[in-house]
Amino acid sequence: MIEIDQTVRQNIFEKLEEIEANNNIKILFACESGSRGWQFPSPDSDYDVRFIYLKPMKYYLSIAEQTDQLDFPINEELDINGWDLRKVLQLLYKSNSTPFEWLQSPIIYREEERFPQRLVNLGTSYFSRRTQTHHYLGISKGALDTAVNGREIRIKKLFYVLRPLLAALWCVEKNSVPPMMINPLLTLMPTELKDLTEELIALKLTKEESYVIEIPTSLQSYIIDTYRYCEDASKGFEKKRFDYGPLDEFFVNQLDQYEY
Repeated sequence: MIEIDQTVRQNIFEKLEEIEANNNIKILFACESGSRGWQFPSPDSDYDVRFIYLKPMKYYLSIAEQTDQLDFPINEELDINGWDLRKVLQLLYKSNSTPFEWLQSPIIYREEERFPQRLVNLGTSYFSRRTQTHHYLGISKGALDTAVNGREIRIKKLFYVLRPLLAALWCVEKNSVPPMMINPLLTLMPTELKDLTEELIALKLTKEESYVIEIPTSLQSYIIDTYRYCEDASKGFEKKRFDYGPLDEFFVNQLDQYEY
């Protein structure tokens, strides 16, 4: 488990309180979403803090265009932004993988009582095997395309290939929401490749994100074969249609609690 320095954690707590006060919002949930949450940071990795928030009910009753996220300047230590709960629920309706990941984060900075679990319970009904498989394959391919001659790649990008590829494989083989952290995903790999990947994780913990390595031949073959397998399998997955009703009910319930 990756530990968060207490001074950094306190800075994050204070920043969230400042954001909440300055923007007239209620932060319902805040977590670590990047490599620290995935459990393979580099020494120079920043803190990727993501949060879900609500505004007062009257904000949502205007006919004017409304912003649905809050972004802040990135510094050397902290990358922080948040999404309105309505945006998060709209993404759940589309089976977007990001909310599913945030809610699984092993590093939580803020959470309203029972909010994450309620949202998890709701979200499981909006899992689309097809959508999430395609999403993760797209991320994996985009990262692999940065490799020079198909072999030399920054160690950060290699894990941007591997983790989503394994998440896609999880969708294909288990037909369920894939884990956010990499260790459960590694169980899908053959033992020798799992051991190799664990060695690369240990290396990443000691190297800066820009460190370049050559993808081992056995791992490169696995990546190519697994990508093709998932891509072919996904062609037969149904395109699901979902109901907005439970999401609307959840949203109104959260607004009622906030107003109260």
